[in-house]
Amino acid sequence: MKLQDMTVASFVAELASDSPAPGGGSVAALCGALGGALSAMVATLTVGKEKYKDSWEVMERVAEDARGLYGRFLDLMEEDTEAFNAFMAARRMPKETPEEKALRAKAMDEASRRTALVPLNTLRLCSQLVQVAAEAAKFGNPNAVTDAGTAALLARGAAKAAAYNVFINLPGMDDQEFVESCKREVREILDKVERGAKEVEDLLSQRLGL
Repeated sequence: MKLQDMTVASFVAELASDSPAPGGGSVAALCGALGGALSAMVATLTVGKEKYKDSWEVMERVAEDARGLYGRFLDLMEEDTEAFNAFMAARRMPKETPEEKALRAKAMDEASRRTALVPLNTLRLCSQLVQVAAEAAKFGNPNAVTDAGTAALLARGAAKAAAYNVFINLPGMDDQEFVESCKREVREILDKVERGAKEVEDLLSQRLGL
């Protein structure tokens, strides 16, 4: 059964079990999906309401973008667990003969790269999500501004969690150019997400008097 098809209770129970996957990478993607869903909700609560007519066009685009994002995040939730399982399968490959060692090393390298790239893709989406959440907060139904704020917080948390999962999978890789490229991109995206989330946080603090 796909993770996204499980009940909430079943998924949480699986997460709490002694199985190492799903883990933080899948949870990061799930948080992104929830942030996208909240942003879509804010947009849906805006479009069609006459008093917010000036925001309909923007919110229609936000709704479309947000739905696309949460669908992709759900895919990444599955991909993260699949990548981990593939890595563990590569580790279990035989290594008695030179040929077996070579095959195992190749499989390990490919699996390691995938375990870094999947959370990196999650992080990349978080950069888009925080922008969508910001638009929802600025132009959406003001009665749902806290939902947009929550979406931005989820984007920030998901981004940080995804970054952790990229970095933990980089040590031991032979391709140092790939490693350094990943590190640079992670830091750049994290900075962008932090700034975007802070903008939404400041907006909510102003509106709520927090």
